Amino acid sequence: QVQVVESGGGLVQPGGSLRLSCAASGRTFSTYTMGWFRQAPGREREFVAAISWSGGTNYADSVKARFTISRDNAKNTMYLQMNSLKPEDTAVYYCAARTRPTLSSISDYSHQRDYAYWGQGTQVTVSS
Repeated sequence: QVQVVESGGGLVQPGGSLRLSCAASGRTFSTYTMGWFRQAPGREREFVAAISWSGGTNYADSVKARFTISRDNAKNTMYLQMNSLKPEDTAVYYCAARTRPTLSSISDYSHQRDYAYWGQGTQVTVSS
């Protein structure tokens, strides 16, 4: 069983930045595929970004060039650096982990069904 815990959410003004962290349990974190999803009020949960065990990344078009996903395997932690934040980025952000091997490109792992382990979420609010 893998546990993941998000942190780093908060209130930020439009144009500001936040860094989310996701701490995961398990001795084999370096082999996990990790992802970020978000859910705004009244909307479906949507893909934000993912990172493979080897560092390959994939982003939703809405966050490309503004958000950066990274991982530190020595700390069992994944990050999401969010810059140039917009009000439409307001959502609960969820960390997700996939422990099963990936058989194709990281771009193929952008669906909730690809991830078995989920955190409780952290609120990000972008407002003036």
